[in-house]
Amino acid sequence: MNRSSVSWAGPMPAITTPFRADHSIDEDSFAANIDRLFDAGSSGVIAVGCTGEFWSLALDERAHLAGLAVKACAGRGPAIIGTGSIRPGDVIDQLHAAKEAGADGALVMPPYFAHLTELELITHFEVVDAKAPLPLVLYNIPGNAGNAITPALADRLADLDNVVAIKESSGDWGNFHATLNRVRDRIRVFCGPSSMFGVPAVLAGADGLIDCFPNVWTPGCLDLWTLTKAGRVEEAWALQQTGIALTELFTTEGRTLYPATKAAMNYLGLPGGGSLRPPLQDLTGPAHDGLIAGLKQLLPAQVKVA
Repeated sequence: MNRSSVSWAGPMPAITTPFRADHSIDEDSFAANIDRLFDAGSSGVIAVGCTGEFWSLALDERAHLAGLAVKACAGRGPAIIGTGSIRPGDVIDQLHAAKEAGADGALVMPPYFAHLTELELITHFEVVDAKAPLPLVLYNIPGNAGNAITPALADRLADLDNVVAIKESSGDWGNFHATLNRVRDRIRVFCGPSSMFGVPAVLAGADGLIDCFPNVWTPGCLDLWTLTKAGRVEEAWALQQTGIALTELFTTEGRTLYPATKAAMNYLGLPGGGSLRPPLQDLTGPAHDGLIAGLKQLLPAQVKVA
């Protein structure tokens, strides 16, 4: 397989996993969010990834969500399922469960917590690739995983049999651009933090954008792709400034990305929010109040509708 084996492109949101107050999965809200995002112009979805709080989900719950995602996508775009785990055997088990659920592909990140050598990382991906029943999207998010897929490592992994793409979420423009230049001839390259540099990523030749912000900021975050591809770059740049400001709002003054995302969705009355599972906690107090004040300033049209 290679980049020509799939047709994936465009803005594909990384979706949340909504939980009820008792921490059970809200299946209806999960499906409604996917439906809303496709109606807004999404070209696919990424489920059970970091935005989907994969670490809080049992393996059977992840497989169940894969099936729900496939059903909700209803053929409108690919359902790509996260498989985050430390042990390669657990990743492989999730790949087969996602395949059985009808998923189109899988997101595979490096093992986390244990700091690995380059050889250990290569071996991990080789073992997973050898038994993968689905096309694989490499996932570089060193801030969370603790192990990075450097541009040089991406260059090597791009030649594995089942790798068709990479989601580059380092948040470092230099790292993203170097990865793009080294692997774009063989695999598709998706920009992770499109809220920060989606427009330059599209202009540089990225195949698409994968981000959590469409859960909250729709269609604005999706339009970073559509407006730039349509040549309406000045409008896209204006949206990029909003994205940068939203990223700052969601990650400062006692806030982190995923609790802030769900709190914003709940405030705006959007499906897919709900509660978080421990160890994450719902935003309260000044952190919550500051988020709402920022939303009123940055997304006045959405706040007015809500």
